Amino acid sequence: MHPATAKWYDRRDYVFIEFCVADSKEVKVNFEKSKFGFSCLSGTDKVRHSNEIDLFEAIDENESKHKRTDRSVLCCLRKAESGKPWPRLTKEKAKLNWLSVDFNNWKDWEDDSDEELSNFDNFSEMMNNMGGDDDLPDLDGADDDESPDSDDEKLPDLE
Repeated sequence: MHPATAKWYDRRDYVFIEFCVADSKEVKVNFEKSKFGFSCLSGTDKVRHSNEIDLFEAIDENESKHKRTDRSVLCCLRKAESGKPWPRLTKEKAKLNWLSVDFNNWKDWEDDSDEELSNFDNFSEMMNNMGGDDDLPDLDGADDDESPDSDDEKLPDLE
């Protein structure tokens, strides 16, 4: 078994872990007070992945949840003690080669509201709305050849 690659980030009341496994099957997530377990079968290369984490602090295992998508499994761990920052995900200070900080989602949560959990609940709706070009803004004549502010000269015809 191989550990799945994962990214994590911290919020005021939650810690989020995203396991980057495409087309995952047989997903098992185990929330315990001070421990977290994840396992699945990768759909692309049929490899069994398994991760065990001794958490930095305690979580509320009954309020924690996960959501599987085609590209990853996102886990939302409810902190037992809200408002306390986690400087790392693991109890030990050792660096795990499969775990990294998700800097795309990291922010100073002291200025953060509890909107992250509601975003997690609406995650599938957000993913369904992504893509397509139905909502592209009007570019106000961007494809007009003769715009009044153009300083390009007209090219002579080819012979």
